[in-house]
Amino acid sequence: MNFTIQNVLIATGENYTCTDVQIVEGKITAIAPNLDVVGTVINGSNKLLLPGLINAHTHSSEMWQRGVMSALPLELWLAELYDFAPLDTEQVYLSALGTAAETLFSGGTSVVDHLVLIPGQELATIACAVRAYQEIGIRAFIAPLIQDESLTAGIPTGETTANHEPFFRTTAATLEIIEAAVQQFHRPEEGVSILVAPTGIQLCTDALFEGCIELSDLYNICRHSHLLETKAQAKLAQEKYGCSAVTHLKQLGYLSDRTSLAHCVWLEDADIAILAETQATVVHNPLSNLRLGSGIAPILKYCQAGVNVTFGCDGASSNDSQDLLEAIKIGSILHNVTDFDYRHWITPQKAIEMASLGGAKGLNMAEQLGSISLGKQADLVLYDLTNLSLLPRTDPIGLLVLGRPTNVVDSAWVNGKQIIANGQVTTINVDELRQELFNRSHWTTKRQSQTVAEIEAHYRSVMGL
Repeated sequence: MNFTIQNVLIATGENYTCTDVQIVEGKITAIAPNLDVVGTVINGSNKLLLPGLINAHTHSSEMWQRGVMSALPLELWLAELYDFAPLDTEQVYLSALGTAAETLFSGGTSVVDHLVLIPGQELATIACAVRAYQEIGIRAFIAPLIQDESLTAGIPTGETTANHEPFFRTTAATLEIIEAAVQQFHRPEEGVSILVAPTGIQLCTDALFEGCIELSDLYNICRHSHLLETKAQAKLAQEKYGCSAVTHLKQLGYLSDRTSLAHCVWLEDADIAILAETQATVVHNPLSNLRLGSGIAPILKYCQAGVNVTFGCDGASSNDSQDLLEAIKIGSILHNVTDFDYRHWITPQKAIEMASLGGAKGLNMAEQLGSISLGKQADLVLYDLTNLSLLPRTDPIGLLVLGRPTNVVDSAWVNGKQIIANGQVTTINVDELRQELFNRSHWTTKRQSQTVAEIEAHYRSVMGL
């Protein structure tokens, strides 16, 4: 747990300095040149040390359908996903390991898993994800995905009369499961936190949100949700509430500095002001927003308004990857076309700060994580600056964010424990994981979703297509 990284490059504002960084009992205790060695010596020459990044929104078990999902908007895409989604707990375990490994290899040391639960095996599902994340050693924020309305409730009714099947589990039963999960698995000191995480206004009643607020306050845990990912959800909010979803969530009391909100594509200026006022965090998922045609979130507006913004990969079948550096690159330069004033654009240095400290803020962990600072926990990543994809030598962070870095993570630590050494995960056998993922899957081409066939005509009608 004690080590000294010698002669390593760290960022200091827009510049860099070569220094030593000392870690004792999982915390950063000294940052200065020529430190006396404590513990193991790590050679930092020609390497860049950054705080671990945070994959602030994903759905690990979607890995089983990546690369095969049809080109559909979210509401229809979900119908296809669920038609072909039956999982077993071993698949949940393996895909959580895969998600963690890909996050680590792209500079992430924390993951927020909006975890899809197997009906009737909810706590077993969470237990499998917890086991995976603890085995590999990534810091995990598990946000069990819950709803209490059926899938068709997520589509605006338009002029028709809605008649949805009741959800298979009551709101009270769902909240009981989440409370049991908090009691059994919420162990922040062991690297696993549980969040309350209603999927979003489109499939959740006010009672579910209110129950989650109570649990969040009772156990001092964070809140997570999707918010206004699609134009259909913005229409639905007006139907349901007669006001914007953001206004409604503020009235319920769901928004706070412990609340992170995925997507936030379809927000108005008044909504942005509310997020700034409540200090809620926006998790930008640019790749899935493009993949599903959801839109381009006005991230530059959020930043200018003082809203905390961070990045997520989203699930591996709406992005088809868990490469956090790719999400950060696209999530930065995408917005150069939304604002011609280049002074508002996201620089590589700003992007890394958003992905590290911004992510920590959204999880109420800014005092512990997100920067290379004295007293903070040692969630750190060391990048090899002699790697071909980071050459020739110019600006190290510019190369990392704007380039296409491959196999550049030399080492990674979570809470001072080394998880990657010499580019290899030290805690699990990644070759065995690859073989298991291969053996438990098969080549698949296009599928025909019965549910999509049933609801597509209504969706096209209410969306004016």
